[in-house]
Amino acid sequence: MSRIAFIGLGNMGSPMAQNLLKAGHDLVVFDLVPAAVNVLTSAGAQGAASARECVRDAEVVISMLPASRHVEGLYLGEEGLLAALPAGTLVIECSTIAPESARKVAAAAREAGIRMIDAPVSGGTGGAAAGTLTFIVGGDTADLDAARPLLEKMGRNIFHAGESGAGQVAKICNNMLLGILMAGTSEALALGVANGLDPKVLSDIIAKSSGRNWATELYNPWPGVMPDVPASKGYAGGFGVDLMLKDLGLAAEAALHSGSSTPLGELARNLYSLHSAGGHGGLDFSSIVKLYEKKR
Repeated sequence: MSRIAFIGLGNMGSPMAQNLLKAGHDLVVFDLVPAAVNVLTSAGAQGAASARECVRDAEVVISMLPASRHVEGLYLGEEGLLAALPAGTLVIECSTIAPESARKVAAAAREAGIRMIDAPVSGGTGGAAAGTLTFIVGGDTADLDAARPLLEKMGRNIFHAGESGAGQVAKICNNMLLGILMAGTSEALALGVANGLDPKVLSDIIAKSSGRNWATELYNPWPGVMPDVPASKGYAGGFGVDLMLKDLGLAAEAALHSGSSTPLGELARNLYSLHSAGGHGGLDFSSIVKLYEKKR
C-alpha cells in the first residue's frame, strides 16, 4: 500500500482520509487545527507537526484546502512543498481553486519533476463519508492512471476533463449551475408555500415534472421535506454558504478571463452574498431558501 501524506482535514478532507485508512493505506496527516488531526490519529493515521514533516517519505501527497492562496502558499516558493518533494512524487490536489492557480502550481511541479493533477470533487460531505465522490481531473493521463486506485477508494466517478486546470474549470461550471438551481428551487418552493401548498407535495410534483433537479430529488432546501439533509438539521453541515459564494466568485473570475457572459451566475452570486451578509455564511448553502420565506 502507498504511503500517503494528506494535508487539509476539514469537512471534506477528513472523511476522504478516513476512507483511505479503511482501505489499508499508511497515512500521515496534517491540519492547522490540532483537533482535526486527532480525529485521524484516533482512526489509525500518524499525525505531523507541519506540512513538511507530513510529506517526508511520502509517495503520494493529497491536499484539500479552502482557496487558491492556501494551495499556492503550500506548494510554491522556497518554503513550499515542491521544493522539498523528490522527483516522481505524485500530488493529487483536490481543492476547488482558480484554474489559473491550478495551472501555475502544476507548471512549477513539472519543472521540479513532480507529477501533479488537479482533482476537485463533487458530492458533498455525504459523498465524502460514503466514498461516493465524483473526481473531476485535470492533468496528464498517465498521472491520472497512477492516482486512479486511490481516487477509487474515495469516489465512485472519475472524469478526465483535460489538461492541468481543466478539472477546476469543470468544477466551477458545475457549482455555478448548482448555485443557480438551488436558488431557483428555493424561490419556487417559497412561492408555493406562500400560496397555500404543502412543501412536500410541491416537491414531489416538481420531482416528477419538468422542473425536476438535484435539489428537489436529493437535497431539498425546505425544512422537514427530506430526512438527513441539512435543511432538516438546522442547515448544519453540508456545503457552506460562504463556500458556494467562493465558487461563484471563481466562476465570475473565469468568465472575466474568457470574456464569457454569466448573468444567472452573477445573480446567484449576489443572492448568496446577501444571504451571507445576513449572518448565514456558516450554514449549508440550501439555507438560501431563507431569503424567500414569507415572514409570519
